[in-house]
Amino acid sequence: MQVFSNPNISVATIADSAAIINLLNSAYRGESSKQGWTTEAHLIAGESRTDAAGLQQVMQQAGSIILKYTDAAQQVIGCVNLQQHGSKIYLGMFSVSPLQQGSGIGKQILQAAEEYAKHLQCDVIYMSVISVRTELINWYMRHGYRDTGERKPFVEDNVTGKHLQPLEFMTLEKSIL
Repeated sequence: MQVFSNPNISVATIADSAAIINLLNSAYRGESSKQGWTTEAHLIAGESRTDAAGLQQVMQQAGSIILKYTDAAQQVIGCVNLQQHGSKIYLGMFSVSPLQQGSGIGKQILQAAEEYAKHLQCDVIYMSVISVRTELINWYMRHGYRDTGERKPFVEDNVTGKHLQPLEFMTLEKSIL
């Protein structure tokens, strides 16, 4: 089992599913997300970023894990999904509780993602970010990520909410050699 330098970070299990779904939905959608700076509520209407079926699919996918960050009370207050694709790791479902944002937890989770990638001997971490999320993109860039120039459509579905404007993803990546 992977051990991380930060004792608050470990690999999530199916038992953590409800807490992770609640965290993801509260960090990205609805009124509660507006307490933090990573909200997408101004871009996507609705209360759901993911559901049980979507999370279960991600957790059971080959080469995919979810890291959780737990506080002193063992509450899940941060998470990230990491998926190995050859020598690269895809980083998604990255969130920190809106009430805890700005306290360094996100930086610690990114560090754990890099530890995991190095453990798997991967040399690049990449992610998709909504291209109009300038503040978030700038945060990633301050942490060594760069814009690859790749853009992909953000297709609306029946789970993640109604888009309030046309949206697309941009791909960011970081070399971790």
